[in-house]
Amino acid sequence: MNLPRIMLVTGTDTGVGKTMTTAALAAVLQGTGRSVAVYKPCQSGAADGDSDAAEIVRLAGAVTAETGVVLQEPLAPVAAAAVDGTPLPRVAAHAEKVRDLATCHDHVLVEGAGGLLVKLDSDGGTLTDLGALLAAAFVLVARPALGTLNHTDLTLEALESRSLQVLGVVLGSWPVDPDFVHISNRQVLGSLRVPFLGAIPERAAALSPATFRTAAGTWLNGLSA
Repeated sequence: MNLPRIMLVTGTDTGVGKTMTTAALAAVLQGTGRSVAVYKPCQSGAADGDSDAAEIVRLAGAVTAETGVVLQEPLAPVAAAAVDGTPLPRVAAHAEKVRDLATCHDHVLVEGAGGLLVKLDSDGGTLTDLGALLAAAFVLVARPALGTLNHTDLTLEALESRSLQVLGVVLGSWPVDPDFVHISNRQVLGSLRVPFLGAIPERAAALSPATFRTAAGTWLNGLSA
């Protein structure tokens, strides 16, 4: 698979495994000798110690990692910024930063906040607007549990209605002992109109960085299809 220069990692919801997927993508790309930058437009929850960029660097290795704005409360960006009294950069400013990173890296991975249509600025700009400005491809991260088929279809519909490219779907937290519903959902997601790229195991963050980097390519085996 010829991977685009700029990829946006979004999710069907919050907590679905976007950071682990971004880290695994970064590890796979770095393992092929490509330079990688990771950009997080809005990081909320800093008061709780959340830093997706730092976690990606810890697991994937020496990637360039930057964050557009850091917010203290574990809320959606607009709400968290209101509590902090912090102005949010416009989506166009994030696009300019991503373009800058793309001039000196083979690939730039952009991790969204929450789901696809979460507002990133006070003008109502979302990750879809950022994707349109960058002509980027999306990687959609989904849950394996009940309800994921509807959430995945809704998100894909939103992307396709905006004529945005979808690279494929990843299951962001595959259970060690999957139930029948997990296996069934994986089979259905594997038959969608977009490629199924693989599954990241739950508790992947607990692996040593060396093990994480070695295993990432086996998790995302759809990238080589």
